[in-house]
Amino acid sequence: MEIARLEEIKKITKGFQSAPVVALLGPRQCGKTTLARQFAASRISGKVHYFDLEDLRDLERLRDPLRALEGLQGLIILDEVQERPDLFSSLRVLVDQKNKLKLLLLGSASPELLRQTSETLAGRIHYIEIAGFSLDTLQGKNMTRLWVRGGFPLSYLAKKEALSLMWRKSFIKTFLEKDIPMLGFDISARVLERFWMMLAHYHGQIFNASEIANSLSISDKTARHYLDILTATFMVRQLQPWFYNTKKRIVKSPKIFFRDAGLLHALLAIEDEETLKRHPKLGASWEGFALEQVLTHLNLLDEKIYFWQVHSGASLDLLFFRHGRPWGIEVKFSGPLGLTKSIHSASTELELAGVCVLRAGMKSYSLGKKELVCAIQDLPLLMLTPKGFQVKGN
Repeated sequence: MEIARLEEIKKITKGFQSAPVVALLGPRQCGKTTLARQFAASRISGKVHYFDLEDLRDLERLRDPLRALEGLQGLIILDEVQERPDLFSSLRVLVDQKNKLKLLLLGSASPELLRQTSETLAGRIHYIEIAGFSLDTLQGKNMTRLWVRGGFPLSYLAKKEALSLMWRKSFIKTFLEKDIPMLGFDISARVLERFWMMLAHYHGQIFNASEIANSLSISDKTARHYLDILTATFMVRQLQPWFYNTKKRIVKSPKIFFRDAGLLHALLAIEDEETLKRHPKLGASWEGFALEQVLTHLNLLDEKIYFWQVHSGASLDLLFFRHGRPWGIEVKFSGPLGLTKSIHSASTELELAGVCVLRAGMKSYSLGKKELVCAIQDLPLLMLTPKGFQVKGN
């Protein structure tokens, strides 16, 4: 079964309107290759040429890249480009010579990949960060399944819960033992796995490097280095605090969220929905899942995003800027849904253009002049308007 990723196809189309090269970056197995083929199939005209840089036959064809590619017309797809960072200088020459040629690069997270493209393709490349399936992809359906299993296509589409969990455990093992060394990180798989498992218990919390470092008998610097690796490989998100001039004592350390709820559940030994409902990380799991969905829907993955929290207790789960104005998202799995003191404080202190309370419920409704409660099933209909957040059709 293949699910059409229409929103991502639109992003690729828009990317090519501003640059001759578009790079899809994301973790392995998140569906980059399938998405590229769907985009190619959506094109009205033009030839498509596909190269897999993990295929020895395609590598042989690209031994002399300019000779292999300069005679091609239309769209060229280069998969797993981090395998051949030396190609980028040839790609620059190619796109400069042929105005109508389009290059779609697919790559797993790699510091080398990012460095090479930024240096040799500057001004010619548009980056798109993608993950697995989202509520937008699924049009708001099967929310619980997406939450429990995560968005990796092979995990989400597995016929049984046990098969989904087995796939995720295998992914984690392969990531630690093969992907990390391939990306140039010289770290013991066993040590990084222990760190990753311990980090799972910090999901949704302020990162405490000293506490984790003491538990693993490593330095604070090493703990932060490990965190940066998992961040650079799209496994973990560091949500930074918002700094501004205020006399209030605000939190200044990042919050940690796993980007895929399914991987979080695998590391926490959460096997299915029933196990999740009884787990102490239930609320934190849902918060991270909901935040990732709203980041994808509002296309905030490449923008600066923050949280806001003061030591006196007031907080806001997500703060971002759009059209030069600050906007806020508060995530609620349970508890009071009225205009709480914390939401009022955040809205007033930060002068928010609008506040959306994203909840695990079935109904969306206005909460105040610029406050909206949005049921997560309605997230694909959420819009930013001059009057604040609105759910299309409500």
